[in-house]
Amino acid sequence: MVQLNRPRIGFFGKMNVGKSSIVNALTGQQVSVVAQTPGTTTDPVRKIIELVGVGPVELIDTAGVDDKSELGSKRVSRTNEALDQADLAVLVFEGEFDQYDQTLMETCVVRKVPFFIVQNKTDLATTNVEIKGVDVVPFSCKTPNVPLLLKAIGDHLPKSSYAPDVILDDYIFSGDEVVLVMPIDGSAPQGRLILPQVQTIRNLLDIGATAICVKDTELRACLEKHTPKLVVTDSQAFGYVSSIVPRNIPLTSFSILFSRLKGDFSAFLKGTPVINKLKEGDKILVLESCSHTVNKCDDIGRVKIPKWLQEFTHKKLIFTTISNLDPLPEDLASYKLAIQCGGCMATRTQILRRLEILQDAKVPVTNYGLAIAWCNGIFERVTEIFRKKGI
Repeated sequence: MVQLNRPRIGFFGKMNVGKSSIVNALTGQQVSVVAQTPGTTTDPVRKIIELVGVGPVELIDTAGVDDKSELGSKRVSRTNEALDQADLAVLVFEGEFDQYDQTLMETCVVRKVPFFIVQNKTDLATTNVEIKGVDVVPFSCKTPNVPLLLKAIGDHLPKSSYAPDVILDDYIFSGDEVVLVMPIDGSAPQGRLILPQVQTIRNLLDIGATAICVKDTELRACLEKHTPKLVVTDSQAFGYVSSIVPRNIPLTSFSILFSRLKGDFSAFLKGTPVINKLKEGDKILVLESCSHTVNKCDDIGRVKIPKWLQEFTHKKLIFTTISNLDPLPEDLASYKLAIQCGGCMATRTQILRRLEILQDAKVPVTNYGLAIAWCNGIFERVTEIFRKKGI
């Protein structure tokens, strides 16, 4: 199955070390403005290219980490955000490997971001630098050895960031029927399906299974004609769908499928029961992996989940929403639970890095679908097929 999420490869280093020139050389285009003036690159510049053996990847050109201009701190902050979201960091320097470069390398180690180093402008009178345990690739934009750099990227990019999606391959087989319940309501995108639905359909086609797509209002009639091996629903419709689907037919949701695909499923299973222990005034972190226009009446993460959790616990809870893999709050340890979305717009590497930060702060984690299932009293049912297989 084709991976629809593009791994992010960021280029980091001091000002004027040639990060933009390297990105331009890799793409064969004038993606980033190149000039001798320090601080030419301000906000991160992004470009998608096709990497042989990997597929489409997103290159990110960032501002210099040593920018001390009036806006420098904001630029460096955006660079740090890009580093947190990167599946691979390419650390660029020229001449001597100084304290800025050393700090950048140490930051990658602490944040568990895979990286390698490019010594740029080797056409100048520079000394080759060797760093123990780290790959250093020589490069010159005057005579760019693009194949060498592309090979280094391919060698260091984690396979988890671009490996083919495996959604139902370990449960559904050729010839099986799967009913996919996709409500069309105020939260459904105009004229299209959401990515988890599309990827699940594609996965079933690759398996050789039959995907029967219905709205929730058509489900009852569908089940009168079909006895599928599995029903997958949008988590928001769990209450209604679970009341219609016979107990002998396994049931789960798109969000739960993606919690296995993108997240730490065992950690989610362990963290979900914490919902029963929530107290008045507890802080809950809601984690989205994309940015979208918020529908105040229907938004799943900002409106519906908070409502359902408070109705279930009979407690007034405090919710903080983080979008698009933005930095987590500094007072992370004060949160009693974190609820991660399905992560369809992020790579597995990015979601796991976020979850590791939460787990280090001892914040229990769950997932949209699992939390909704718990509030509907069907948690055991919708996770049963995966727990039985030890998945």
